[in-house]
Amino acid sequence: MANADRPVAARKLSVEGVSKWFRTSRATVHALQDITLSVQEGEFVCLVGPSGCGKTTLLDIIAGLTKPDTGRVLADGQPVEGPDRHRLVMFQEAALFPWLDVFDNVMFGLRRKSGLGDRERRAIAERHLDLVGLAKFKHAYVHELSGGMKQRVALARALAPDPRVLLMDEPFSSLDTLTRDQLYRDFQAIWQSRKLTVVLVTHNVREAVCLADRVIAMSTNPGRIRDEFKISLPRPRDINSPELASHAQQVAAALRSYVLREAAA
Repeated sequence: MANADRPVAARKLSVEGVSKWFRTSRATVHALQDITLSVQEGEFVCLVGPSGCGKTTLLDIIAGLTKPDTGRVLADGQPVEGPDRHRLVMFQEAALFPWLDVFDNVMFGLRRKSGLGDRERRAIAERHLDLVGLAKFKHAYVHELSGGMKQRVALARALAPDPRVLLMDEPFSSLDTLTRDQLYRDFQAIWQSRKLTVVLVTHNVREAVCLADRVIAMSTNPGRIRDEFKISLPRPRDINSPELASHAQQVAAALRSYVLREAAA
């Protein structure tokens, strides 16, 4: 269930009967079939499933980067018609600007936010670099950073404009184990303090169980939701704990069963 000390509030996102096809010169791929999903304000939801189940496509549709062929997405009750500064996406690659230093990378999104003076923008950027533990590296350039540091900068840049929803597409997958585990701990603390609404796509079942209030399990051909798992473990969660491993095994077993049934069909 959702974290007891963070009560779930109003519905933030509604995905209603969304389907998507991709057409090429050789074939038509049915990427998503009749996806219906709601995410509450302040909730952390993870989408898991095998490659080709449409996780990233669904995230892109929620972000407004891709239009569904049928169905719709609502954000705060309003139809999603395209990208919006209230729904920011954090990708697998940090996608930082190499010609800007760390501070100016974080400032980039803030410069597009109206109603702020330069002094206020700079204060917000400073605060978010401190939040991700990079205040001492604000004048460093991208080539001087480790992979984990780059992702921290990307996280600060995503959080600084104060989005209502953060959409994350496997942002930790390229990191080494120690760096990734530390980011799990740090990001849990940031999420709890900010009361963000988060939708995260991942192949890593343990990662999903470590971070999420709910894990949404998907299968392929076409991509569809097969089950959801409510994670009741207290926070902060240790990804290496036996309790977390037990929950992850349940999710992984379900995913394996979907693959086996599809192979036998």
